[in-house]
Amino acid sequence: MKRRILFLRGLLAACLTLLLVLAGGCGNEAGTPRAAENGVRTVRIAYLPITHALPLFAEQGAALTDEDGTPVKIELVKYSSWPELIDALNTGKVDGASVLIELAVKAREQGIDVRAAALGHHAGNIIVGGRDIQSVEDLRGKIFAIPHKQSSHKLLLDAMLAAHDMSEDDLTVVEMTPPEMPSGLAQGQIAGYCVAEPFGAKSVLLGTGHVLEDADALWPGNVCCALVFNGGFLRANHDLARAVTQGYAAAGEELTAHPEERAPLAKQHLKATGKVLALSLQWIAYDDLAITPAAYDDLVQRMQAIHLIEEAPAYDAFVDATLLAPSQPSSMTTSPTDSTERK
Repeated sequence: MKRRILFLRGLLAACLTLLLVLAGGCGNEAGTPRAAENGVRTVRIAYLPITHALPLFAEQGAALTDEDGTPVKIELVKYSSWPELIDALNTGKVDGASVLIELAVKAREQGIDVRAAALGHHAGNIIVGGRDIQSVEDLRGKIFAIPHKQSSHKLLLDAMLAAHDMSEDDLTVVEMTPPEMPSGLAQGQIAGYCVAEPFGAKSVLLGTGHVLEDADALWPGNVCCALVFNGGFLRANHDLARAVTQGYAAAGEELTAHPEERAPLAKQHLKATGKVLALSLQWIAYDDLAITPAAYDDLVQRMQAIHLIEEAPAYDAFVDATLLAPSQPSSMTTSPTDSTERK
């Protein structure tokens, strides 16, 4: 009996300890205001190690403050795949993310509470063919890789095939993580791929692949990655999200004004040689990162045309344009399913 009492007391103490630990972490839940710790407010941003995330890398080292002058720290959280990253964003494990914009649009269509703040870049999506693939028609019967079904890479693939009177029925499309693609091409596992940088430049410089089609000609003004916030975090910390977004856009302008800063910064975060990064960074731009209604309309129309989404979220329901705008009253509401219609 005495042992049983001691066991129950120990179990009760363990449960109380667990409850205290969980309660201590509640201050970092997505829907609660983010208080300063040691004089700093921290925002957790998820990313994949690609050149599209360069503004995040640049912003991490910048001196950011919120509206009250409190220092703001960017805590970068690295993921290895898009499904893993979008799950972390949707569940509030991170506050925001640099993510494929199509994934975020799809999540919003499904009722998941995410809001977009800004683009991550312009261009920088390369369509690579193997040495034996000299024309798009040579892809017939071959295997072609994209990083995710919900991606600009799939939209570009379909646009390329349509321009040559082909469709995905003429080849096999598979999903691969970006780092696997250059080796997959070199080993003959795939005949081509479309991906974010620096993974296209790697095959080009190795001589195992070449640029098959001009992505910008297939889809002028194509968009890809975006800075997105968990909706609960955004409503509870709109000023903090705005400070991050403003710093993010400023980092993009800095990278544009000083292109010599790009390669050294990328080298700190990406596993690629200097030559690969130098070529890769010639294909991407980081200025003017606002998500315009015209660009969004173009995106969702392309997504609907190939049945990636059925009912597109309204622009104002997906994009919080106030995050990039000059200081003004917040347009955020308390509803987690804000469906404000475009004016």
